[in-house]
Amino acid sequence: MAFTFIHAADLHIDSPLAALGCKDALVRERFAHAGRRAVENLVAETIAAEAAFLLICGDIFDGEWRDVSTGHFFARELGRLERAGIPTFIVKGNHDAESQIVRGLPYPKSMHFFASRGAETVAIDSLRVALHGRSFGSRLVGDDFLASYPPPREGYINIGLLHTALDGSRGHESYAPCTLDDLKRFGYDYWALGHVHAAEIVARDPFIVYPGNIQGRHARETGAKGVMRVSVEEGRIVDVSPLALDAARWAQADVDVASCHDEAEVVTRIEAAMRAEHERCEGRPVALRITLQGATTLSFRLVAEHERLEADLRAIGFRHAEDFWVESLKIETRSPMRRARALEETDTLDVEALITGVAAEPEFSVALTELLASIDEKSPRELRGTLRAETAALAEEARDLLLGLLSDPEGDA
Repeated sequence: MAFTFIHAADLHIDSPLAALGCKDALVRERFAHAGRRAVENLVAETIAAEAAFLLICGDIFDGEWRDVSTGHFFARELGRLERAGIPTFIVKGNHDAESQIVRGLPYPKSMHFFASRGAETVAIDSLRVALHGRSFGSRLVGDDFLASYPPPREGYINIGLLHTALDGSRGHESYAPCTLDDLKRFGYDYWALGHVHAAEIVARDPFIVYPGNIQGRHARETGAKGVMRVSVEEGRIVDVSPLALDAARWAQADVDVASCHDEAEVVTRIEAAMRAEHERCEGRPVALRITLQGATTLSFRLVAEHERLEADLRAIGFRHAEDFWVESLKIETRSPMRRARALEETDTLDVEALITGVAAEPEFSVALTELLASIDEKSPRELRGTLRAETAALAEEARDLLLGLLSDPEGDA
C-alpha cells in the first residue's frame, strides 16, 4: 500500500513577527497574519495531497492565548481536515504544554492529543502504522521523558513523535534531551521531531527529521519554511521532502561594495540583490536585511548616511512589491584608509579621545547596561542576548559615524 503523510511542527499560531511591527504600521498589518495563513496553507496542502494523516510535533501555540480566537482558528482548520477524512495526531511541546495552555476547546474527534503522563501508542490498522508519542505536561520535563516510549509494534511502520532539542547542539534550549543513538535504539522507522526551527533530515537509517517551523518569525529565521511530506510504499518510507508553506519570508542579502566609487553604484548593487531576493521568495511578502561589506573609501560616509540610505532603500523596495520591506540596513564595510590617518585629517575634533572618554564614564556604563537590560527583557525569547553581544562594536561604529560626518565625502585614501 502506498500513502503519504505530512509532518509539521512549531506552528506558533498568533506569535508576532518580532522586530518588524515597531517600524511601520502598514507593514505590520500586512505581515501580522502570516502565521495563520501558513497554517491555512498547511491544511490546504494536506487535503490536496490526499494525505493519510497529519502529524504536529509540538508548539502549536506560543503560550496561553490572548483571546479565544486563537483556539477557534485552530479548531476551524482542524474541522477542514476532519471533513476531508484526514486525522491529526499531536504532541504538545514546551510552548503549549498542559501547564501553559490552561484553556481548551472541544476539537474534532479526528484530532488526537498524546497524553503527557507517559508515551502512548495509537495504531492505524488499515495502514499498518503505529504512532508513539508523549506530550509535555509542563514547560520543563525530566531526563527520563523518552524512557516511557514503547518498543516497536511488529509488522507495522513505527513512527515516534517527540518534541526535543536532541543534544542541544542546534542552538536551541535543551528540552527532552537525547542523542541520535538513543532514538535509533528504539527500532522505529521514522522519528517525527519538533522544537528546532531549521528543517533538517538528521538521519536516514532510520529517518530522524525536523520539519522546522512553518513560518519564520524574525530576521534570524530566514529562507523557506514549511513541513515534510513523507511517502510510504510497500511498508517502508521511500521519500522525505520539504514543502514550503510560509506566507511571508525573512531574507538576508550580503552586498559587496568594495569597488564602488559613489553611492549611486552602491544603490545599484543593492537593487540587484533586492530583485534576486524578490524572485527567490516567489511572490511572498519579504522582510529583507541588507548587509554592506567590503573595503571601500565610502565606508565612513555610508555609516554617516546610514539612516537616510535605509529609508531610501525601503522606498525602492516598494517598487518591487507593496509587501517588500527592507527590515534593516547593516554597514559592515571597512575603510582602506587607516582610522588613525582619518583621525589625523579630522583636526577639528579629537574623536578618539572623545569616544574613549565617554565610554570610560561610570555613569555612562551604568546607564547603557540598564538600557540594554530593559530592552532585552522586553524582547522575544529568541532574540534575547543579541543586543548585548553587539555592544562591543558600538564604540567602533561611533568613531566611524563621527569620521563620516566630519570627513570630505570625496576624500580618497
